[in-house]
Amino acid sequence: MDFNFDKEIILEDDRVKLRPLLLSDMENLLPPATSDEKLVQYSPKPIHSKELLTQYIETALADRATHDRYPFIIFDKQANAYAGSTSFLSVSNYNRRLEIGHTWLGISFQKTGLNRHCKFLLLSYAFDELGFERVEFKTDERNKASRAAIEKTGGKFEGFLRSHTLMYDGFRRNSVYYSILKNEWPELKGQFLT
Repeated sequence: MDFNFDKEIILEDDRVKLRPLLLSDMENLLPPATSDEKLVQYSPKPIHSKELLTQYIETALADRATHDRYPFIIFDKQANAYAGSTSFLSVSNYNRRLEIGHTWLGISFQKTGLNRHCKFLLLSYAFDELGFERVEFKTDERNKASRAAIEKTGGKFEGFLRSHTLMYDGFRRNSVYYSILKNEWPELKGQFLT
């Protein structure tokens, strides 16, 4: 099955619900986005104020309209609160691959297992529903927490792209690439949430 940017994709389990991001979600995301000014310090764009978060959401929705990114809002059922955002991007139906990225969670939602549930749902959709062959992840070389989380999910290190992304402060980051392949997913899936 091909990835369809016009489809309303809702993914959920007993812990988390992912639904398409809307412009009206700015108020839902403001508390977690402003929980710490350094929340997304390794991301290309900051989100720690209402204005910055509005720009982030508007960009994400424009990217969906041009089929560059499919953004979700993350709802933590355990905390009964909106926690952050994540996306599918770099989708290639022809090559049967996509990337999971633009993921951020408010400080109080980090290290709670929520991100793992999000990744499980996203990976299950990519491999089990779409039948894609490859899922990619990339992050700032300096982002040790993100790198550890990707490796913990089973992402295999593939290398660095030097001077890859311009950051909001003018710094050019090196990006680290990881992937999970379709033939690796059955084994990972069985132990993912244990």
